[in-house]
Amino acid sequence: MPAITEVAALHTAFPVVFAICAALSNALATVLQRKAALSVPRSSGLRAGLMLDLLRRPVWLAGMVAVIAAAVCQAVALATGPLTIVQPLFVLELPLTLIAASVLMHRHLPGRGWLAVVTVVAGLAVALAAASPTGNRTHVPLDRWIPALAVCMGTVVVLALAALRRPEGRARAACLGAATAISYAVTAALMKSSTHILDEQGLVGFLSAWQTYAFAATGVCALFLLENAMQAGPLVASQPALTLGDATVSLVLGITLYEEVVRSGWWLLPQLCGVTLMAAGVFALSRIPLTRTLVAPEEARRRR
Repeated sequence: MPAITEVAALHTAFPVVFAICAALSNALATVLQRKAALSVPRSSGLRAGLMLDLLRRPVWLAGMVAVIAAAVCQAVALATGPLTIVQPLFVLELPLTLIAASVLMHRHLPGRGWLAVVTVVAGLAVALAAASPTGNRTHVPLDRWIPALAVCMGTVVVLALAALRRPEGRARAACLGAATAISYAVTAALMKSSTHILDEQGLVGFLSAWQTYAFAATGVCALFLLENAMQAGPLVASQPALTLGDATVSLVLGITLYEEVVRSGWWLLPQLCGVTLMAAGVFALSRIPLTRTLVAPEEARRRR
């Protein structure tokens, strides 16, 4: 019996470790690429030589390696663990990014920033411990994918159109941040399916599966929406919608598509407390001055 318990604990810890590694790699990528961008000549418009300048920067290349490492770690985490565990752990990406920036860019993270980091981590730990997600279905029938994708993509379109009807500012940034969150959650759900296909059917099956091309397309869509969200308004408007929205939508997709289970009943109370702590921490982190170094110069000027 103890041996079985140890195996079960190891099986649970495996996706958690890789999800945290993915969040850390994404955080490092953000900081390294931002550091490289600050070291090349600036231009008010699009500059054809920008990529050539960046390719000559070892810091930028290290950032690209971190991006690849993050994608690999996320794929492994999704292949071995529930979506309802893996994706919420990406809430850690924001505090990890700011911690990495304070070290690699020699910036000061104030005391209230460290308090916010602790708040996010504590809230995430409480929420996941109370929810205790279980289940790891490997196959999702098409009749489940169709309504889920229709609802998610329809909502993304509605949010994008709502954003376009508003001037630059908090409302527009929040709408685009929420649209980005949904796109990231759908990308993760599709990636999970693709990794199982790769494991069971090999490379040929992976390259012939519609899920592979769908998660690539939604991933590109998510990046496009993210860039626009960052330019549309202050980070305090887009980041909470992005961070918390991704975790929430992933939770819903994990339950509806992969039949994952979370605790209900009185367990909902500590789950709500954990989510509240996370939201408070994310809002606080979005407001600290260090975030100015991680956004486009145009947004940084708006935040002054």
